Amino acid sequence: MKKPLLSLALLFLLLLPTLALAAGNSTNDSFAQAKKMLGQVYADHRVTFYCGAEYDAQGNVTLPDGFATPKHEKRADKIEWEHSLPAENFGQTFAEWREGSPECVDNKGKAFKGRKCAEKVNAEYRLMQADMYNLYPAIGAVNAMRSNFNYAMLAGEPSTFGTCEMKIADRKAEPPVRARGQIARTYFYMQDAYGPRYHMSRQQEQLMQAWDKQYPVDKWECTRAKRIEALQGNENKFVKQPCIAAELWSN
Repeated sequence: MKKPLLSLALLFLLLLPTLALAAGNSTNDSFAQAKKMLGQVYADHRVTFYCGAEYDAQGNVTLPDGFATPKHEKRADKIEWEHSLPAENFGQTFAEWREGSPECVDNKGKAFKGRKCAEKVNAEYRLMQADMYNLYPAIGAVNAMRSNFNYAMLAGEPSTFGTCEMKIADRKAEPPVRARGQIARTYFYMQDAYGPRYHMSRQQEQLMQAWDKQYPVDKWECTRAKRIEALQGNENKFVKQPCIAAELWSN
């Protein structure tokens, strides 16, 4: 009887890497395809993440009254798909991002590294970059100014974008109330799904825990997660479980 049990144990150990990978995106490694599928997810809810601005099927934004941007004005009339957890936060764990690769040479023979190289060479990176749970529609100028800055509370700072209550200062970004709960549950998911590649600092985790409690799931967040699960094939339990508990996970 011991041999079958031993065989099962060995099989489980061999499957562990596969089981771990299955927690995250394992079906689509194309960022371009992810954006196309997100068009389906948001087809009846074309509203930007931070500013609540409406946009059309071509991504043209109707800017809210009083919106203003100090930079990147030419990117204010279109949406861009924002990585809530910046790609650099997990990208830096890939050698191709930090150091480059023999495969990362342009047509002039010049070596390159960073996001472009990681995307070209590393399939694991591409899966993380294309994970739809971490992608949200944002006004292009807001996406550009947020850059790769960590989220934080910026007490006393004015809004950076007029009537849109998004603040950016000292290489930090404070999102409006409307986005905070979704951000928290996205960060929990990314840490859980891609643990070795991303782990929150203690300060960031405490902030996300506070936002998760203060700003619970709503109907749209639940609908969005359900649609992404159907398209991408994996769940965000940090959204799904509270949605089920709140009876917002409709069949």
